[in-house]
Amino acid sequence: MKTNHPGPLVGILSARKADGSIAGNGPLFIALQKKLISLDGKSFVFIPEDAGIDHIMGYTFLPEQNHWKKEKFRYPDIVYNRIPFRKSEQSEQCQQFFTILNEKNIPYFNPCFIDKFELYELFKRHSFLKTFLPETILIEGKKDLFLFQKEHKSIYLKPTQSSKGKGILRLRLTDAAELQLDGIHQHELFKSFDHFWEKYGVELLTKNYLAQVEIKSAKYKGNRFDFRILAHGEDKGYTVTGVGIRQSQTQDITTHIPSGGRLLPYEILQTNEHDNFIEAIVPEIGMALSDRYGYFGEFSIDAGVSMTGHHYIYEVNSKPMRFDEEEIEEKKMEQLCRIFLQLSDYEN
Repeated sequence: MKTNHPGPLVGILSARKADGSIAGNGPLFIALQKKLISLDGKSFVFIPEDAGIDHIMGYTFLPEQNHWKKEKFRYPDIVYNRIPFRKSEQSEQCQQFFTILNEKNIPYFNPCFIDKFELYELFKRHSFLKTFLPETILIEGKKDLFLFQKEHKSIYLKPTQSSKGKGILRLRLTDAAELQLDGIHQHELFKSFDHFWEKYGVELLTKNYLAQVEIKSAKYKGNRFDFRILAHGEDKGYTVTGVGIRQSQTQDITTHIPSGGRLLPYEILQTNEHDNFIEAIVPEIGMALSDRYGYFGEFSIDAGVSMTGHHYIYEVNSKPMRFDEEEIEEKKMEQLCRIFLQLSDYEN
């Protein structure tokens, strides 16, 4: 179980899929292992169920053989939480594992998924970040949503515990005084709010939806765009790792690439105003998250700018998806390994 390398042993925490295999971003895990080996370190992927009292069964990638090997490891110097499912992370076994890490004084980062409305309430109490929030309510009943929709005319409906644009809907009042509901693949008209609520009310309540005013987004060549910002912890603060642009194409509900959005280089739309906004919010968001939930070593931000030039924070993601920009992914690898070395006291 002892490691024969002078660098840190990094445990990458994941979960088991329904078919029994280990879930997660395989290419990321392999790239991290290769990078760590170059730094005299080593990593292994594991699930909480395979953690014993003083050892863990996990899988390490062997670059020379190009395959994964199951081994018994000592407890790692640091744990990188990449559990991809909220349900798995909230399980009793997983929470017990976090307790063991605390008892063993083993640092870990990205402690949990973030509930969208909890995030809104957290930032709403922050004197600086609150200036960038679209008005938002938690849907707790028919009357709340009716009054919110009546006031704002066009709103977004989002599940508080989802990602990648899943389940997102837009509700608009048309010129004919009807309600138009649009999703990624759906378009419906309702003669009244009562008709809409009759069909969707139960789902909105059981799936814990929030309602958010629609921001009239700035456009580039006729289509709306958002910023995707990747950030990492650095010393006692936070730094911007990379920024990309995501633009809507076939539909304008979301700019997520899996939903038909496209990638643009940030340089096309880069301005001093955008730079200043991004540089200002990243350290504040990082500190707010870590103070509330525990240390966040990385996160990504979905943000935008309105037609009037006001910037907005839409979402923060605790388990950032892969960035399609290769240079951002490479820098992400460097930043993660720096955090591994720093938090496990292997930094020179």
